[in-house]
Amino acid sequence: MQASIAISSAPNVQYVLRLADSCLILAQRLGEWCGHAPALEEDIALTNMALDLIGQSRALFTRAGQLEGQGRDEDQLAFLRDERDYLNLTLVELPNSLRGARTGRGDFAFTVLRNLVMATLLKQLWQRLLSSSDAELAAIAGKALKESRYHQQHAADWVVRLGDGTEESSRRMQDALNLMWPYVAEMFENDAVDDAAVASGLGPRWADVQEDWLSEVNSVMTSAGLAIPKPSAFRSTGKIGRHSEHMGFILAEMQHLQRAYPGGVW
Repeated sequence: MQASIAISSAPNVQYVLRLADSCLILAQRLGEWCGHAPALEEDIALTNMALDLIGQSRALFTRAGQLEGQGRDEDQLAFLRDERDYLNLTLVELPNSLRGARTGRGDFAFTVLRNLVMATLLKQLWQRLLSSSDAELAAIAGKALKESRYHQQHAADWVVRLGDGTEESSRRMQDALNLMWPYVAEMFENDAVDDAAVASGLGPRWADVQEDWLSEVNSVMTSAGLAIPKPSAFRSTGKIGRHSEHMGFILAEMQHLQRAYPGGVW
């Protein structure tokens, strides 16, 4: 069994890994819809978005490995860390429905709402990372921004279609939004990693995009007839490596081949 690797605590590496891990784990969740989406077109669309996110995470892992300077590639960083060394948002590791965690089924309402929230966040971050002091990161942002714009539009179309649809679809969307919203606050929690990124010109604090993010999300919710829940005191902590109970199950499945067959490649 392949042993775990320890990652650098350098703020620039941690900053890039937060983005990379959030893209990677969201892609894993979206990939679960392959063969199970409510329509063939959506089956393909969700899978393609998962592939876009995998591509973004690969590029980010490659850059993180270069910044770390230990000769590690994207596969090692993606597959060989312990749970506490992943720095993704808790939101992206949640099952495709929090209710589905008990029933074994996904909830398309939860998925499209999460896609809207995450695509809008990533779009805002990529826009600011175009001017990063790190030329490699700026180049990654240039390609990823186009993909995030499509992801956001796709999700927004579904949120409005379902939120402003039938009585049942509207109820399901509001229920999913109520379940998801407490995990959103984590996106905009600042810490020393963010401060160091701003000081070096690497990238923005995630909190710096909150106002623009909220404006865009609010616009979609208004069109959909959905009410954003009131803020709560709850804070998830995936960005600092303290995850929900769902993360371990994702990693057990995701890491199996690399752990069982060290160094295996296709």
